[in-house]
Amino acid sequence: MNKKVFVQDLGQKDYKETWDYQEELFKSIIDRKIQNRNENESVQTDNYLLFVEHPHVYTLGKSGSPLHLLLSEQKLKEINATFYKINRGGDITYHGPGQLVAYPILDLDNFFTDIHKYLRLLEESVIQTLKEYGIESGRVDGLTGVWIDGDTPDARKICAMGVKSSRWVTMHGIGFNISTDLNYFNHIVPCGIEDKSVTSLQRELGREVSVQEVKEILLEKMAEQFGFEYEKKATTK
Repeated sequence: MNKKVFVQDLGQKDYKETWDYQEELFKSIIDRKIQNRNENESVQTDNYLLFVEHPHVYTLGKSGSPLHLLLSEQKLKEINATFYKINRGGDITYHGPGQLVAYPILDLDNFFTDIHKYLRLLEESVIQTLKEYGIESGRVDGLTGVWIDGDTPDARKICAMGVKSSRWVTMHGIGFNISTDLNYFNHIVPCGIEDKSVTSLQRELGREVSVQEVKEILLEKMAEQFGFEYEKKATTK
């Protein structure tokens, strides 16, 4: 089992371009697995982790309702945002500058074949990252992602999740609000949940936070949780 992960920092990149790149990596792993099976080979499969910030964009998962986007096409243009229906689980969410997006494209056959465990470890990586800033966070029963004061009427979501898996290969991932303009969430019903709010690390701390700093901490926490070693790769995409 190959527990090495290639890490690429894409910087700020268009959502569709990044999605296409994810699909390319995702397909390469699946193709290798199919070839191994069909030709009775045992060539190891690669694992990837992409970090990125997107321009303003709303994405709707397969189980989501288009009614949870509260904007017309004209209004989307006015706020300089785009909208995509995509092939991950979950409902609608927002990505934009100041939000750290992490896309693990992992062959879970290299780690464990348990999607529930995979989701919980992604959440735990964020929970442990927030602890480095003195913030206690956790989960809310029946909901995904990472929450602050999740068991109170003041529950607020700081990290959303939505993933896809096929043949135990994953794509899509998490959106972790660092210094995000939270006003953009006013135009959707975030994750289809009407009675909960969203927050950011900057709002919780009351000071500016470096996305790059959080990225490095999150990478270390993910490596700890999943038990992988990593190699940072130059970005060519």
